[in-house]
Amino acid sequence: MDLKFSNSRKYISISVPSKTDTMSPHIKSADDIRVLGINLSQFQKPVQFFICVTGVFVFYLIYGYLQELIFSVEGFKPFGWYLTLVQFGFYSVFGLIELQLTQDKRRRIPAKTYMIIAVLTVGTMGLSNTSLGYLNYPTQVIFKCCKLIPVMIGGVFIQGKRYNAVDVTAALCMSAGLIWFTLADSTVAPNFNVTGVLLISLALCADAVIGNVQEKAMKLHNGSNSEMVLYSYSIGFVYILLGLAFTSGLTPAVAFCSKFPFQTYGYAFFFSLTGYFGISFVLALIKIFGALVAVTVTTGRKAMTIVLSFLFFAKPFTIQYIWSGLLVVLGIFLNVYSKNTDLIKLPRLYSILRRKGTEGKSRTFSQTV
Repeated sequence: MDLKFSNSRKYISISVPSKTDTMSPHIKSADDIRVLGINLSQFQKPVQFFICVTGVFVFYLIYGYLQELIFSVEGFKPFGWYLTLVQFGFYSVFGLIELQLTQDKRRRIPAKTYMIIAVLTVGTMGLSNTSLGYLNYPTQVIFKCCKLIPVMIGGVFIQGKRYNAVDVTAALCMSAGLIWFTLADSTVAPNFNVTGVLLISLALCADAVIGNVQEKAMKLHNGSNSEMVLYSYSIGFVYILLGLAFTSGLTPAVAFCSKFPFQTYGYAFFFSLTGYFGISFVLALIKIFGALVAVTVTTGRKAMTIVLSFLFFAKPFTIQYIWSGLLVVLGIFLNVYSKNTDLIKLPRLYSILRRKGTEGKSRTFSQTV
């Protein structure tokens, strides 16, 4: 900060460096994005998209398998909140380790924002995990696959975004396709429960909001993925711990898991590890391509999870799976086509805005004395 005094005009001119000038040493630009130590900003957009999508699919497919495996342990279903507590604890440790490996360890996003994100994260993951104690996996996916439209609505109200007809059609196709895809499986064992429906519905609402809040916070303050994971999940860990302590749900969960340490804590470790790697790629997707693209990818991953479940577990097969799967693929194609069309139509406008954004490297505020 530079202070300049002038006796003739009697004012103080304060020059404040821009965001680019005050960045940390390891962040060379506002577009510098690191995932698990990999600097994605050195790659072109298509390569960044391929890396992020591959990471999301690989780690979250393993994540989904381990999630079902944990809840298959006899007697574990009532302890979904405790699993979320353990998961948040592991995420906090992983985030701290990754943050220590970076040069700049400062927190950039305000604590108040993290407290809000932590509430939404607890609602998304805690309610989702707990709902598996009342619903089967296909029924849960029926609800979770419908979050594309709430994310778009959240983008309009939270960030003032506007989506074209192609994006809306893509969201409708993917949601309808996944609902159609999972309905056939849910009819085999439609284990509906009012409590489970309420839990997954609340998780859906929180999940629809959190992507837009994370995107706005990371772009506004240029926060890193490891910072986002560390603070949001560590604060969420405290929230869940206090909630379990007040509801007397901590003691029975610890007693049960102590009887089956490998099936609970062992699975939970790898479950959390793959989830942590997956969320890192999701955050990168949100920061680079936006919340809608990130949710589109994760929704497609849910379809793949169901397909793989037929390979690992015996399930009846109907032709509805093929038609609904094609409908999901159509939704993904429409979304990618819409994004590519925007990039083709506005290259010059984008370059102009980039040049304008780099011109004024400092802002001056004058206060008369």
